Amino acid sequence: MNKTKETLVTAFALFSLFFGAGNLLLPPLLGYNSGEDWFWVTVGFMVTAVVIPILGILAHAKRQGTMYDFGKKVSPAFSTIYCIIVYLISVTIPSPRTASATHEIAIHPSFGTSPLLTSSIYFTLVLVFVLNRSKILSFIGKFLTPIIVLMLIAVITIGLFSSDGLMNTSTFKTPIVSGILEGYQTFDAIGAVVVGAVVIISLNLRGHTSFEAKKEMIRKSGFIAGIGLLLIYAGLISVGSFYGGNIEIDNTLSGDMQRANLLRGISISSLGTFGNKILSILIALACFTTAVGIVTGTADYVKQLFNGSQKAYIITGVVASCVGVLIGQLDFHSIIIIAIPALMIIYPITIILILLNVVPDRYASPKVFKAVVITTIIFSLPDFLGSINPHILDGINLSWIPLSQFSLGWVLPTLVVFVVSNLLGGKIKEHF
Repeated sequence: MNKTKETLVTAFALFSLFFGAGNLLLPPLLGYNSGEDWFWVTVGFMVTAVVIPILGILAHAKRQGTMYDFGKKVSPAFSTIYCIIVYLISVTIPSPRTASATHEIAIHPSFGTSPLLTSSIYFTLVLVFVLNRSKILSFIGKFLTPIIVLMLIAVITIGLFSSDGLMNTSTFKTPIVSGILEGYQTFDAIGAVVVGAVVIISLNLRGHTSFEAKKEMIRKSGFIAGIGLLLIYAGLISVGSFYGGNIEIDNTLSGDMQRANLLRGISISSLGTFGNKILSILIALACFTTAVGIVTGTADYVKQLFNGSQKAYIITGVVASCVGVLIGQLDFHSIIIIAIPALMIIYPITIILILLNVVPDRYASPKVFKAVVITTIIFSLPDFLGSINPHILDGINLSWIPLSQFSLGWVLPTLVVFVVSNLLGGKIKEHF
């Protein structure tokens, strides 16, 4: 396989590993609720759903190790705990969520089967792919991604041309911030640190040994995948906005059913009754590739912990798939609700680790890593605690923290600590 073709296959695989349940269901409703502000919501969404994740891939291209390498400058113990938490979150929330979305939108409406049957078959197939580790990247990149992309282009393009362009009034006071926070729900930043490692191991298994050659291929693939994600997200958000006056959504329904009904309505309006079948196939494929990436990444990490033990890899794949079967029976909305507290603290930490691994090493010494990460954790705690119980911080004045009203109170303190710790440089002693 020549370099150009292999780069494209890797880029397509990256796109599919990122593009799962949340990536398909969240943008249209975001556009629907943003109305004429859809462009600014898109800008915010791109920050956390495209820019940060692709920077994560670039960080992997630079390090070419595992997720452990992202946090080891803070301390080995921190990095190990961080990895364990991220992988636990990945196999208990976004991975089962893909099965839940597939059941609710693609399987149950057509076959009326139970969620247990759907998630059992679904994760059995996931496990088959995981156990055929060396073929994952090529199969997803060559076969599954082109089908997904063609279907998405059909829904978006025909949808844009067939809509009346009647938009709702925006429900967002701060569209850009709403887009940023909604981007958290895609799990793409976490996905970057998980699937980036999957790509590196896949390239190693395919015989790539040159550090610089792999770095160039991963960077190019990341940029191509990023452009694809940007165009698809912008398309889905704009379609959701342009159909605001054509499709009525029952506000009494749960968020997941609103998302599903809107996307189904857009598909049927743009592609006719055939659109419902297209949507079912699209959701099943998009969700499936993401689940494969998550379970594979988790199994790779555990295998590395046990000195390359293939038995550890297989056991982890089986356990992660069983967890997916159990949690995948919950409805999509319930899984999102469970995810929010975890996201409010682990997502800021993940974003900061990605950024610190992308900047030149002279600006990211161990001192800087420790100071910035500790600051991020401290200023993320109010958002984390508030997401568990909105009244838990009643009586505590947090208004002095800039952007705290937007659940982004960690941003400016972290930036200040990054700048100050770099300015002081060697003048400060290591207190951390």
